[in-house]
Amino acid sequence: MPSARTATARSGASLAQTAELRPFTKVNIDPITLQVLGGAFHSIATQMAELLIRMAYSNIMRESQDIGAGILDVVGRQICESDSTPMHCGSLPAYVRGVNRKLAGTYQPGDVVLHNHPYHGASHSPDYGILIPIFHDGRHVGFAGCTGHILDIGAAHPGFSVDVPDIYAEGNIIDAAKIYEAGKRNDALWAHIMDNVRTPDANSGDLEALIACSRFGEEKFGALLRRYGIDAVMSAAEMWMDYAETRLRQEIARVPSGTYRAPYGWLEDDGKNWGKPLKIATKVIVEGSDITIDLTGSNDEVETGFNVPFEGSVLPTANFAVRTLFLDEATTADPVPQNDGIFRPIHVIAPEGSIYNPRFPRGCEARFVQINRIPDQVLQAFAKAMPERVVAGNSANVSAIVYSGFNEADRKYWVVIEVNEGSYGGRFGKDGIDAIDNLMANTRNTPIEESELRVPIRCERYELRDDPPAAGRWRGGIGSVKRWRFLTDAAVNSTGDHRSVDPPRGLFGGANGMPGRLTRNAGTKRAQKLAAKVSDIRFKRGETIEIVTVSAAGYGDPVERDPEAVAEDVREGLLDARQARRDYKVVLKGADVKVDAAATTRLRATNLRNKKRSTN
Repeated sequence: MPSARTATARSGASLAQTAELRPFTKVNIDPITLQVLGGAFHSIATQMAELLIRMAYSNIMRESQDIGAGILDVVGRQICESDSTPMHCGSLPAYVRGVNRKLAGTYQPGDVVLHNHPYHGASHSPDYGILIPIFHDGRHVGFAGCTGHILDIGAAHPGFSVDVPDIYAEGNIIDAAKIYEAGKRNDALWAHIMDNVRTPDANSGDLEALIACSRFGEEKFGALLRRYGIDAVMSAAEMWMDYAETRLRQEIARVPSGTYRAPYGWLEDDGKNWGKPLKIATKVIVEGSDITIDLTGSNDEVETGFNVPFEGSVLPTANFAVRTLFLDEATTADPVPQNDGIFRPIHVIAPEGSIYNPRFPRGCEARFVQINRIPDQVLQAFAKAMPERVVAGNSANVSAIVYSGFNEADRKYWVVIEVNEGSYGGRFGKDGIDAIDNLMANTRNTPIEESELRVPIRCERYELRDDPPAAGRWRGGIGSVKRWRFLTDAAVNSTGDHRSVDPPRGLFGGANGMPGRLTRNAGTKRAQKLAAKVSDIRFKRGETIEIVTVSAAGYGDPVERDPEAVAEDVREGLLDARQARRDYKVVLKGADVKVDAAATTRLRATNLRNKKRSTN
């Protein structure tokens, strides 16, 4: 394998280079003004995202909110980002780096740049990025940018596909193209893009929404510059970044320096060579206030699209993993802004030629699952060092599925992308969260009525899966089960991982989570188990597909769980009295499911004696 590639999970140029490129004079900002401008930065990014969500056409952007937005400086250092999908926000600096390598020095007011090249900063090819340069008094001072997952970009199969030979089979690759130049739209380029996708109406609407979002950011940040002056605004941005860096470094420095290793993780397969697991190796190195996530030893790159763009996906994921662990918003007293300062203490090592740093032109569209395993592995690595902060094994799996078909009446494709829920593991003091998108994704579920209204599918079941949650002092979250019936012939593409090879790991005595599954015609004689990663599987009208998502792991010894919490789980139908007795040593009685305190005390005491005998 070629030598490892090391990168810092920060954006843009070095601090020295940035100083040379500053289009302003740095001045001191008083604390009150700093707070006002810091709040304004966050407000602009938040409003940008809200506008994009309201205007978007496709369900993946409008309902799932698979988008991100923010303001960046001229070299791509992030000044602010929206509170939406971390991947989309965190990758924006890499989009700027990718665009600058080609267009730096050519920007004019009125330019709009479109970019989705995964080897030049894009998080993956379906994530269109729009960047609009911001000018003040004739000087280029930064970018307003946003990204969003586009419904179809002309891939080998509708929506997306795992089994592709290279990035060109993933669809149209647009490398830093000016869709508007000096205010004039490039109609020929626009037509070319829309003529080469299956969903031109949705794509046009979503692209217009992305452009409007960035124009809004350009306008609002420009107004801030005019009101306070470029020196004050950009100096405040510098101080805001430095403050975020300082706060994160303070938290990292509390952990003893050293190397923290996670157990090896495993992915089921690459979507073509089924039954051949892929290894994930993760160690985390703490050196003072710096932290390095080292992925050396992870699987070699694969021949399908199941690889991960390094700059656009791996670096933002490392940033997310560290930020959320060390600056948990639920436990951090004062809010810490998300900006370039957070990136600075975080570094990543990934071998070139591995799934986390593939070589051009390897396909890398199907990178959903692998990136979610990074924060899950980091949590496992820090379990003993930070037991009250980490979470037991999460679903760590984005079950992204495309349903599609061709309508002969209007000669058009219909395509819908569904991101199915996962679940969070238990953590100190809290049960895991049920049926919710997990970790790096943070997308919302699409209401079933929305899908039924727009495409020919009908939902026959949608609820928590039947299996009990993973036992623990704090139980694991429960995945969902959903069944769709196709009202016309259709095709399915999926890029998930059932976690059958490596289920979510319990911590401190908690039980492991449960794998998911994908079943064709479940509950019938024609039932067929499907792999988590499939490409262009054809369904006939009337057939069904059932998705059961991964349940997360438990935290702590189940026998230490509050008996009343166990009784409540039984009353809620999450487990039965037999399971309560077996897993938690809790005895229940009566139709109203009350705890038999005396019997429970005796049973738990007997369990403890038996444990002591077995250890002796």
